[in-house]
Amino acid sequence: MTIRFDDQVVIVTGAGNGLGKSHALAFAERGAKVVINDLGGARDGTGASSEAANAVVEEIKSKGGDAIANGANVTNVEEVEAMVAQAMEAWGRVDVLVNNAGILRDKSFVKGSMDDFQLVLDVHLMGTVYCTRAVWDIMREQNYGRVVVTTSSSGMYGNFGQTNYGSAKMGVLGLMNTLVLEGAKYGIHVNALAPTAGTRMLEDLISDERVMDIMSVESVSAGLLTLCDKDAPNKTILCAGAGGYASTQILETEGIYLPPEDQTPENVRANMNEITSLEGANAPMMGGDQTNKFVAKALAHFGITPPAG
Repeated sequence: MTIRFDDQVVIVTGAGNGLGKSHALAFAERGAKVVINDLGGARDGTGASSEAANAVVEEIKSKGGDAIANGANVTNVEEVEAMVAQAMEAWGRVDVLVNNAGILRDKSFVKGSMDDFQLVLDVHLMGTVYCTRAVWDIMREQNYGRVVVTTSSSGMYGNFGQTNYGSAKMGVLGLMNTLVLEGAKYGIHVNALAPTAGTRMLEDLISDERVMDIMSVESVSAGLLTLCDKDAPNKTILCAGAGGYASTQILETEGIYLPPEDQTPENVRANMNEITSLEGANAPMMGGDQTNKFVAKALAHFGITPPAG
């Protein structure tokens, strides 16, 4: 099996440096036409420059590939829509969207400003929403599309000083979960990448150059591409870094049922070990699965057979 993207059009946001650049180069090497989107700002989101995006385009073209640069700010709906229109005018379709653009404004919750919190949410969460919405109808009409959101261990597990970033990174998983359901009949798959790599995002946290070398961007991009081809999975959270690959899953325990006369805080607390036991845990496919499970337990208590379907 060889993963290729010949004649496909890929948009990668935040593709001027780091992971985004690595993703874009990997797609181009495997035949894709690539939109190199990058505002060209600093790590905290300040400033703007087209230099980085143009350099990536030139690198791709020097190797015989096809790419165009775009400086849209992902928090600006009009600029995002213009970016997608540019891709459509150049190549007539959009097959893959990789939502990679991001900034950091790390501070503990009590010390961080609400303006910084909002900006981080706007870039990571709303930027993903705006870009995905701009390509969604195109992918529906094509009856094909691949969308990747970029999440983080900071959101899934927590990281001191990153309440803003972590909130946004969990938010994109909520977006993914519902888009999977809405895109299924149109051939659209939506997945999440949880990367860790030696980029400028980590330059203040890791000083050992040997560790940074091990955490190569290329190892992460190898995982990313598996979420984007015609045989890509759906609703997968792929974790990638330093040559390691794993999957995070959101599980729900089997839980218990308490009859009405026992539904007190004290009884819930008394049964907490059984409530939190992972024995029999599974990953619900949609929110209604949880409701159906609880209702089925209640009906069973009263000897009522749940209705079919």
